[in-house]
Amino acid sequence: MIDATVYVLMPALSPEMKSGKLAKWLKREGDRVEAGEILAEIETDKATMEVEAAESGVLLRILAPEGAENIAVNTSIAVIAPGDLSASSSLALCTQAADDAPGEEEEFLPRITVREALREALAEEMRRDANVFVLGEEVGDSQGAFRITQGLLQEFGARRVVDSPISEHAFAGLGVGAAMAGLRPVIEFMSFNFAMQAMDHIVNSAAKTLYMSGGALNIPIVFRGPNGSRARVGAQHAQDFSAWFAHIPGLKVVAPYTAADAKGLLKAAIRDPNPVIFLEHEKLYGQSFPAPREKDHLVEIGAANIFRAGRDITFIAFSHGVGLALKAAERLSEEGIEAEVIDLRTLRPLDMKTILGSVAKTGRCVIVEEGWPQGGIGAEISARLMEEAFDDLDAPVARVTGRDVPMPYAANLEKRALPTEADIVAAARKALYLKA
Repeated sequence: MIDATVYVLMPALSPEMKSGKLAKWLKREGDRVEAGEILAEIETDKATMEVEAAESGVLLRILAPEGAENIAVNTSIAVIAPGDLSASSSLALCTQAADDAPGEEEEFLPRITVREALREALAEEMRRDANVFVLGEEVGDSQGAFRITQGLLQEFGARRVVDSPISEHAFAGLGVGAAMAGLRPVIEFMSFNFAMQAMDHIVNSAAKTLYMSGGALNIPIVFRGPNGSRARVGAQHAQDFSAWFAHIPGLKVVAPYTAADAKGLLKAAIRDPNPVIFLEHEKLYGQSFPAPREKDHLVEIGAANIFRAGRDITFIAFSHGVGLALKAAERLSEEGIEAEVIDLRTLRPLDMKTILGSVAKTGRCVIVEEGWPQGGIGAEISARLMEEAFDDLDAPVARVTGRDVPMPYAANLEKRALPTEADIVAAARKALYLKA
């Protein structure tokens, strides 16, 4: 079983592009690749483009051979396994992935991508409740910038899958008004970096209305889209604004890691009577996980998940950071150190009961996030651990964060600006008073 594999998809040069040709592979199966590294060249009748790796890891399998034509946009063309593997190990895993019969877990929980899970959640909730509709840039005719809304326009029509102008302030405000009128809008931002244009509506309209109306008026609205790092798109497209939204009373803030949680939490968010910020991660869209397929699969907002049990130290993470924490835990287990990994899943409200219980057991804690250190999610959890669990701590709480700079564009600087598995291992060793 290969956990959290990343599927490389046929990209689109433009909203009108339907398919392309795989002109040339620059990497081979078993090769180590770094995030931002060029994997292949794609051709259309108009232009040639390069396909970059969104995640560092090993190129396990090439699904589209050189010269293959008419490959539909969003089709998987390769598989990457994140992490550090030797070429021989990677090829063995590739063979295993191709040949292994499904086990009992897979028989009942087929693996789907986070993208598919989000799409299923939207479609199921739209079928269930006619008041649910989707609004955002390119969500209809273009099937969504990241193909989350693919097929929804064809099923539900243009009155419920609404393409908006390029004005986040305008369509966020329209969505808040629709929620006040009794509808349940799902607002898609191409990037939560662009949600800065809509902060007035999110904070002053959506988040405060229940309080200001004395409990008389709910705003059942979901704001969703990718948040955090992406491969070489620069400072205005790739920052993590989780802490901004988690700071605001009246908002619930969700940031899933697995496909099962993405589906269950999005369905719960759409049914919630109050505004929910639903933070996705572009690097997770193509990763596959076991996920229930039943239509009423819901995950409780505000409940963290102990993803990996351990006795020696607690890792707390969310979204893409959970994958890093799990890899770091596996590395430490080779030294006999067992880390417990908590996936927060929800950033507001925080599940402090689960956090406090784990820290009481392990006595040590490392918090992982892509965002900046000052005023971050880790800073909040650290403060609350000091207030509520000081006597349980055997070492200072450690934080592994993004660097305190705008996201660089250059691939080598971008890599240095983001937290890594090695950073988590180093922080854990320091908290355990071990030599680096």
